[in-house]
Amino acid sequence: MADCILVMGVSGCGKTTIGKQLAEQLKVPFLEGDDYHPESNISKMKSGEPLTDDDRMPWLQNLAKAAQQHEKDGFVMACSALKAKYRNVLKLLIDSELSIVFLDGKYETILKRMEARSGHFMPADLLKSQFEALELPQNAMRFEVTESPGIIIEGIMQNLAKTRPELASGAEI
Repeated sequence: MADCILVMGVSGCGKTTIGKQLAEQLKVPFLEGDDYHPESNISKMKSGEPLTDDDRMPWLQNLAKAAQQHEKDGFVMACSALKAKYRNVLKLLIDSELSIVFLDGKYETILKRMEARSGHFMPADLLKSQFEALELPQNAMRFEVTESPGIIIEGIMQNLAKTRPELASGAEI
């Protein structure tokens, strides 16, 4: 069974950091959700305007299409997937079971992270709109963003090992 994993949460929560490390650990491709935004979405966010549901649909479809190419062998994708309907779009378009990792944190903690980073198109001013749009996922592995990446990855691997005994024994995947 291939691992198909969505790492989700608001901007600045650590999706890319955790997603890349997890993909490396599982030896599967990493899909950066931001890479699949249409240019119109990036322009809109750069100007400080939150995306609408209509803006997000082509993005989710693009990301799901990329994920479909890796379903057989597994993948880890980083995507905000803030609303249940966004996660449902991904689940419907991706045939494999999608495990969800939710990186949760307080607004103030994540705002400080966003203000400290550079080179990302998402301005810190839009974080409030992301928290307002966030619908907490059901049946997700939930981790606090204040935990170290190593602790989070270890927790994910332990959770995955419950359904994949070879992960628990440390065997190669």
